[in-house]
Amino acid sequence: MVTMEQLISLAKRRGFIFQGSEIYGGMAGIYDFGPYGVELLNNIKKSWWKENIQSRDNYVGLDSAIFKDPRVWEASGHVGGFSDPLAECKNCNTRIRVDKELARVGVTADEKMTEVQLNELFDAHRKEIKCPQCGKTEFSSVKAFNLLVKSNLGDFTNEGNATVYLPGEACQGIYLNFKNVVDTTRMKIPFGIAQIGKAFRNEISPRNFLFRTREFEQADTQFFVKPNENKEAYDRIKNERWNWYISLGIKEENLRWKQHDNLVFYAKDAWDIEYNFPTYGFDEVEGIHDRTDYDLTQHMKHSGTDLKYTDPFTVEKYIPWILETSMGLGRVFLAVLSDAYVEEGGGDTARTVLKLAPHLAPITCAVFPLLKNKPELVEKAESVYKQLRKHFRCEFDDNGNIGKRYRRQDEIGTPWCIVIDFDTLGDPSAQTGNPDLLDTVTVRDRDTGMQERVKISELEQCIASKLNK
Repeated sequence: MVTMEQLISLAKRRGFIFQGSEIYGGMAGIYDFGPYGVELLNNIKKSWWKENIQSRDNYVGLDSAIFKDPRVWEASGHVGGFSDPLAECKNCNTRIRVDKELARVGVTADEKMTEVQLNELFDAHRKEIKCPQCGKTEFSSVKAFNLLVKSNLGDFTNEGNATVYLPGEACQGIYLNFKNVVDTTRMKIPFGIAQIGKAFRNEISPRNFLFRTREFEQADTQFFVKPNENKEAYDRIKNERWNWYISLGIKEENLRWKQHDNLVFYAKDAWDIEYNFPTYGFDEVEGIHDRTDYDLTQHMKHSGTDLKYTDPFTVEKYIPWILETSMGLGRVFLAVLSDAYVEEGGGDTARTVLKLAPHLAPITCAVFPLLKNKPELVEKAESVYKQLRKHFRCEFDDNGNIGKRYRRQDEIGTPWCIVIDFDTLGDPSAQTGNPDLLDTVTVRDRDTGMQERVKISELEQCIASKLNK
């Protein structure tokens, strides 16, 4: 199985992921998506948007602003209860997540525990926990560390001296716009709102590459239902979300369900879809939660705005219940990359290949002239490339021998490589000397290595049919 070190190496070498502010030494928990990374990320987003918006009549999309009234985060509970337990090494001042360090020594710390309870548990196992930086075992007492990132928006802080926050989660914008969507569209309950948005967290100890970062994107849906009419929709949503991961090409044996044992007070049910990540095993990629009426009730209370829904047929008024799906795009990106990574062969035939689902691949097809020093081949290859790039994400490559070019494209997951050779030009001195091969090209499959001859006039249709399988 691939290791995290192998993935990180490939991601940097092939331009998928770069360390944030790398030329200044890098920032912990901050990453930039490179040329191929942003293409893969955008293709994951497109797949998610198509699944949740384009393919459904009862879902609409939203893109809410990053900055929100500070009272939003008071209503949501983030100001008062969005925290991690922190302790600091007395020797080198390194901060640790106490619950995670306790888990390493086989002790479970419940997220509902008070600071007093956490300190008692930490004190009982203090000598078993070492500072990850200096190895010492002397720590401060445990304190709750709020994860919201504070900010300043112009002169906003002069208006009542309120602190402005970057969003701790992306979904709050959906709740804030629930009434707007009802008033301006034909959506009737049950219906859903979907959004992809940024979130920021003051993570104490960012870790595991893209899994735990301080800036990330979430893809969320909130499905609004009549109170107590949640079960059928909840089961349907769980099934649909599982099937979407399979459609990404992720192997089913690398996925599993995990039900939450300790529910927060407003939740009726909560499940996670977990992926078996390299090196550290199964962990959450998406949460699916039955949130009852908590969110809209809180925003009604704090804003003074009536967010009750009026049934257009019965005129009944009620606060809808919400069924939420919340996915970390960086985590899904990492899962897709992990699942696609394969090392094959040995010696001269060894290769690393990303067997990405074709609709996710950063580059759909690469076009090569057989030889760089033959102008007639290069000219024909450029013509084919310009034709294909109107319809697909394509790349032209004439650098190095064909074998090296194949290996480069294998490592970025390109499903099909198209080679223009002397048979394409109808050259009688070509290997086959077959005039029937005039204006045909070789299409090489990434996964099997098999090659087929295809007419240039049929190339677009050929790639499209392969892509849509």
